[in-house]
Amino acid sequence: MTAPDPAPDPAIARFAVVSLVRLSGALFVAVGLAVSAGRFAVSPVVGWPMVLGGVALFLLVPRALARRWRSPRP
Repeated sequence: MTAPDPAPDPAIARFAVVSLVRLSGALFVAVGLAVSAGRFAVSPVVGWPMVLGGVALFLLVPRALARRWRSPRP
């Protein structure tokens, strides 16, 4: 007989979350740049906060998540 599957590793789910957060941040930056360039029927002023939010989402949120999920030191 085969042994039952061990508990799923939470690192796999956490890696997926961090990857999706970074991808969404990059998409926010791309869409924000397109909006600020006038490619959409929205005021170009709306694009720059999207770019800044996307940069923050890309750079700061994954670090905050990693810090929150860090295992305790012995």
